[in-house]
Amino acid sequence: MQKRDVDLIIISDTHLGTYGCHAKELLRYLKSVKPKQLILNGDIIDIWQFSKRYWPESHMKVVRKILKFVAEGVPVTYLTGNHDELLRKFTDFRLGSLTLTNKLTLCIGKKRAWVFHGDIFDVTMQHSKWLARLGAVGYDSLILLNSLVNWMLEKLGRDKMSLSKKIKNSIKNAIKFINDFEVTAASLAIEKGYQYVVCGHIHHPEIKQIETELGTVTYLNSGDWVENLTALECHRGKWRIYRYQAEDYATADPEPDGTEHDDLSEKLDIKRLLEVLKSEPMVAL
Repeated sequence: MQKRDVDLIIISDTHLGTYGCHAKELLRYLKSVKPKQLILNGDIIDIWQFSKRYWPESHMKVVRKILKFVAEGVPVTYLTGNHDELLRKFTDFRLGSLTLTNKLTLCIGKKRAWVFHGDIFDVTMQHSKWLARLGAVGYDSLILLNSLVNWMLEKLGRDKMSLSKKIKNSIKNAIKFINDFEVTAASLAIEKGYQYVVCGHIHHPEIKQIETELGTVTYLNSGDWVENLTALECHRGKWRIYRYQAEDYATADPEPDGTEHDDLSEKLDIKRLLEVLKSEPMVAL
């Protein structure tokens, strides 16, 4: 497979370290592209649910591939989310072409884009964090159940299904939450004079124009790599939602698995680092 040139790639909500993460598919995607800039828009590593008993090699390979981009000089910006909020104590950290921060402003041609994860708009996150954590555990359990159901469906020769999508699409409050989230992000971006606002958090990939009394903005959401397997790509000023399709990767990977290794990733003990982060008290922002 020939690698595609892409000016900007934004991914979010990969939830590395959880059973629901499609790390192998994400790695195939990252190997298939040559980005000029990469933005990781929150919840990349799920520190909330991290357990040293579960950190597959496929998840580590994703980290190595991202570090390989850094080693090659590709600007990589890690924007913190709620599941990796412990990294916020290191905001504005820089190492080579890697930057860790909470939000970012970009220029896309003559237009400005405001990029952030979006958990600031989640009322549950702001006032009942314990409930949000409990929901995350329940969500991961549902993904495990979904894997079993899809295994059985595959054996029966039937199409796979997403239980979490069906549940969210059938609950009016979930639909209302998504709509309110999008309008809130758009309204704030319009007030601040942005032409684009880019979020993650709600696992709902989207590109659409939102108009309020104050003006119009393009709202974009990169989706996730648990249910939708999506990313945002911007090339030559045009945005699109990339959706992973297994048939696109029928040929061999563009590079052997071993080539993601570099000096930095070899020395990086992710399990130990995450254990230390979870044991450290959170610093107030």
